[in-house]
Amino acid sequence: MRLVLALLASAGSFWPAEAQNGLAPFEIVGDAIAAPLHGLSGDPVRGRQIVITRQKGLCLLCHSGPFPEERFQGNLAPSLAGAGSRSTEGQLRLKMVDSSRMNPSSLMPAYHRTDGLVQSSRAFAGKPIFTAQEIEDVVAFLKELKE
Repeated sequence: MRLVLALLASAGSFWPAEAQNGLAPFEIVGDAIAAPLHGLSGDPVRGRQIVITRQKGLCLLCHSGPFPEERFQGNLAPSLAGAGSRSTEGQLRLKMVDSSRMNPSSLMPAYHRTDGLVQSSRAFAGKPIFTAQEIEDVVAFLKELKE
């Protein structure tokens, strides 16, 4: 049984034991998580609010984007402008869930992962930064950012 679970996990799926930590199960196919987490629909208005709110996502700490009202946008990571043109919805979802799956040296935090994290604050120990709904909201917003 342990071997079967190890083989399934290595295939890119995320299983119910982790779901007990508030994480949604997902399947990685290629470089994307094609299906929305828990089958949820995202709200781009809520997603934009998460992206620009420095107390929640901290996205603008590293990224810049089409947010003229926001001062002090980051320059450590790619601009979010055109994110929906550069990446598919599934790729955006995987980047949000765990960007290190696409780029092992990524500075971006894993917003929907709890295992293997070494620099988490105690407040987030064993809990994801974003809920499945928040991931879907941000993805819905980012996919609208076309160039």
